[in-house]
Amino acid sequence: MRKNSLLVMILIAACLMPLVLKNAAGQESGNKPAAEASEPGHAYRVDFLVSELEEGKKINTRQYAINLNSGEGDELKIGTRVPVEVKQGEIQYLDVGTNIWCRLRDSQNSAPSEHGLKELSWLKNDVMLNLKAELSNFAVPDQQADRMRPAIRQMKIESSTIAVVGKQMVVGMVDDPNSKRQFQLEVTVARLK
Repeated sequence: MRKNSLLVMILIAACLMPLVLKNAAGQESGNKPAAEASEPGHAYRVDFLVSELEEGKKINTRQYAINLNSGEGDELKIGTRVPVEVKQGEIQYLDVGTNIWCRLRDSQNSAPSEHGLKELSWLKNDVMLNLKAELSNFAVPDQQADRMRPAIRQMKIESSTIAVVGKQMVVGMVDDPNSKRQFQLEVTVARLK
């Protein structure tokens, strides 16, 4: 845990240091720093594995994948739009199913090249991964209070973490409050050529 915290602090410092140095240099000379030309980011494939576990055994697994450019975000939605009457004659739609939003940044987007920070080996295979995953479904019939208005169970995982390219990692796990089951979200980031 300390190692991960230290790694995050070093990454944040590495990202902020060039800005501090440029700002200080601009104030000393009285000039505004010139805009840096940015290089295009790399393309990545992010694989998501949503597993349902009961007593530690996987009983169901779903796989999803998305291709992203570094610095950009994208979203996957799989499910059903359910009409719900909120007021007399007023219909609102709820999304029921799986919704995953993901954004990643690599060292190319995080550390300017003029300071040589991109060349550090601990930055080369790491990406900053931000994601939100929402899993929802209808409650089983014996958990429904009103058959005309179905109950919807929802589990949500939000994460911001550093992922190593090519290595699978668990980014979140939640317990199902209505059973002895757990839902686990794993990601694997692969760099596309």
